[in-house]
Amino acid sequence: MQGQAKHPRLERFAEICKASHLKVTPQRMAIYRELLISTEHPTVDAMFQIVKKEFPNISYDTVSRTMLTFAQIGIADIAEVYGGAKRFDPDVADHHHLHCVSCGNIIDFHNDQYNNLDIPDEVRQNFRVLSSRVVFKGICEKCATTP
Repeated sequence: MQGQAKHPRLERFAEICKASHLKVTPQRMAIYRELLISTEHPTVDAMFQIVKKEFPNISYDTVSRTMLTFAQIGIADIAEVYGGAKRFDPDVADHHHLHCVSCGNIIDFHNDQYNNLDIPDEVRQNFRVLSSRVVFKGICEKCATTP
């Protein structure tokens, strides 16, 4: 287990699961806890490697289905994917991403202007926008300074 400290959102986890007709299992709790403390926007594989240390018999499929379920019930988002494995984001509040095309790292940033972008009329006429996120693709500082 990576993080022993209680995360405030863990306290609401049981309520959200029950409202979504999901059992609160130790495995679900562990997957969500590890997702919350991750700073990496982890893939299912990365999460599986972490959680199987606590639950050696957990299957990859269980972790995968659980993380997809978390996205469906609104306690996680699937971050933008550009040809790679799905990455999961526990921060469902308004925020935006910097995506390094070299190492694949996704960095969160907040900007109120981007939270309130005007949706063009031609989009609103034929499309119901539920949320928006600005993504900048580029090279992170670490990759830019690595020879």
